[in-house]
Amino acid sequence: MQDPNADTEWNDVLRSKGILPPKQEAEITEEQIQQILDQTIQEKENKSKGKSYEDMDLDELDEFEDEEDERVLLQYRQQRINEMKKLQEKSRFGDVREISAEDYTTHVNKAGEGVWVVLHLYKSGIPLSALINQFFYELAAKFPSTKFLKSVSSTCIPNFPDKNLPTIFIYYEGEMKKQFIGPHTFGGMNLKKDELEWMLSEIGAVKTTLEEDPRKKIVDMMESAVRDSRARNDSDSDDNDW
Repeated sequence: MQDPNADTEWNDVLRSKGILPPKQEAEITEEQIQQILDQTIQEKENKSKGKSYEDMDLDELDEFEDEEDERVLLQYRQQRINEMKKLQEKSRFGDVREISAEDYTTHVNKAGEGVWVVLHLYKSGIPLSALINQFFYELAAKFPSTKFLKSVSSTCIPNFPDKNLPTIFIYYEGEMKKQFIGPHTFGGMNLKKDELEWMLSEIGAVKTTLEEDPRKKIVDMMESAVRDSRARNDSDSDDNDW
């Protein structure tokens, strides 16, 4: 005998005539329900991902913007953390350290990648050396990413001539970049902190905010004084002609 619940065309005809009772629907198991729910959720997610802003309704836009804002904030936060870590790594000096010959290799030649080292060779009793040491403490605090060092010349380099003092050596990643040797290099006791800062910035050892060489003002003033003196002399000469 044919199964009355079988899904056949003949049974469909008999049901339409009322000869067979309506087909009984099979029960849905919990597993099937869960599969349907999972499939619906997945289809909704795929649909939302593929939508443009114009195709989304208000609820979808709110949900999307919340997720996007959170992602952007997390990305920005991580970027700021990385930037602060790099800044902390670079800003690890900020003071002037006294070194000896034994420290030279470690603190100068092996200072590290991306590190500028400014070393002052000095000796007690030389006024210009004392002045530069004073400036070094101020500049070290202002530029903590640059390594400022000082060393007694005879302790660091035996038999270093006193006539060459003060001397400043500038290194970058362990390589010598510049030497300032002797008092004439600094302009004697007239040296100002801004002038020394500019000298270091020209090499790249510090990133100054000064807009121009402070020494230029002195040169301009001297040239102006010379011009005024010549003008007065010319005027006096003209007066004598009468």
